[in-house]
Amino acid sequence: MGLVGVLLLNLGGPDKLEDVGPFLYNLFSDPEIIRLPFPWMQKPLARLIASRRVKKSQENYRQIGGGSPLRRITEAQGQALKEQLRVLGQEVNIYVGMRYWHPYTEEAIALITQDKIERLVILPLYPQFSISTSGSSFRLLERLWQENSKLQQIDYTVIPSWYKQSGYLQAMADLIAQEVDKSEDPDRVHIFFSAHGVPKSYVDEAGDPYQQEIEECTNQIIKTLARPNSHTLAYQSRVGPVEWLQPYTEDAIKELGDKGVKDMAVVPISFVSEHIETLQEIDMEYREVAEESGIHHFRRVPALNTNPIFISALADMVLEALKSPNLKLSQVSQMKKKVKIYPPERWKWGMTTSAEVWNGRIAMLGFIALIIELITGRGLLHMIGIL
Repeated sequence: MGLVGVLLLNLGGPDKLEDVGPFLYNLFSDPEIIRLPFPWMQKPLARLIASRRVKKSQENYRQIGGGSPLRRITEAQGQALKEQLRVLGQEVNIYVGMRYWHPYTEEAIALITQDKIERLVILPLYPQFSISTSGSSFRLLERLWQENSKLQQIDYTVIPSWYKQSGYLQAMADLIAQEVDKSEDPDRVHIFFSAHGVPKSYVDEAGDPYQQEIEECTNQIIKTLARPNSHTLAYQSRVGPVEWLQPYTEDAIKELGDKGVKDMAVVPISFVSEHIETLQEIDMEYREVAEESGIHHFRRVPALNTNPIFISALADMVLEALKSPNLKLSQVSQMKKKVKIYPPERWKWGMTTSAEVWNGRIAMLGFIALIIELITGRGLLHMIGIL
C-alpha cells in the first residue's frame, strides 16, 4: 500500500489573543462566509471587519482562557487515532489541516508531499457535511490538487460525512447518559441538541445536506441512547439579516422554560472538540438564558475530544476508507441533489434563473449585513463569536 497518511480537517482558532485579528481576517476572506459580487472587495472588506471586531472577539477568547483549545485537542485526537490504528495493524502519518489558522491546510499538504505519502485518507472532523465547513475545505483542497502535480500522484480518498457511524453514535449516547444520570431524576432531564446553524438558503437553493444530516443524526443518537427523555433540536449562532435554520437555540430554551422544564442537558451535536462555541456561547451565554427562563439545572454534555469510543470510530472509518473504492474531491460536490452543494469559486454572473436567485441572495447577504454591522456593531459579523 505504501506510506499511508490521514489528513484531519478542522476550522482552526486563534491560539492566543494576538492571533485573533489575523484569524478574523482569514475567516472573512473566505467567500463562503461573506460572498460578494466583486471578488476584489473580499480582502479589503475582511480587513475592515477584522479591525472592527477584534476587541470584542478577544474578550470572548479571554473568557475561555485567552485562546482556542482547538489545535491542541485536534492534535491530541490525531495522536490517539495514530495509536489506535497501530493497535489495529495499520501504520499511518497523521496531518492536521486547519481552514483559518495554523497549522493551515496548505501547511499540512506541504508536509504530505514532503513525506512522499502514497495513500491518503481525507477525514473532516465535522460529522455532518455543510457548505461552510467541509465544503470550504474540500474546495480549497480541490484547487491545491489542480495546481500541484505531486499531489496528483497521491492515491487519495475522501470521507465526506460520517454522522451515522455506529461508534460515533455510541460515544455520543454514552456521554449524554453520563450527564443525564447526574440528575436526581434522570428520566425528566430534557435533552437539548444544539447544532451550529447555516442560512436557510444554503439548504433550499444550494442543496446543502446539512439540515437533513443533523436531523438524521439526532434521531440516531436518541435511538442509540434508548432512554425515555424528551428532546429538542435547535440551531445556534444565527447571524446576519437572512433567515437561518430554525428553531433558534436561544428561542427554544426560552420556550422550554415557559413550558416548565427545569432540568436540561445541552448536546453540542455538530462539534467533536471543545472550542469557543461550546465553552463560551453554550456554557456562558445560553446558560444565562436558561437560568433567566427558570431552567435551574443546566448541564452541558462534553464534546467528544479524545473519547476512546470516538477514536475507535475514527480508526474504523479510516480502515474502511482504505479498503473501499476511492471518493474524489470532485465527487463530493455531487451529493443529495443534481447540483453542486456549494457554489463554485467563480460562477457566471448572468441572467439565468439560478444566477438571479444566487446573485440576489448574495448581494443582500453581503451588503445589507455589512451596513447593519457597521451601523449597529451587530449582525453578520457576530460570526466571530462562534469560532
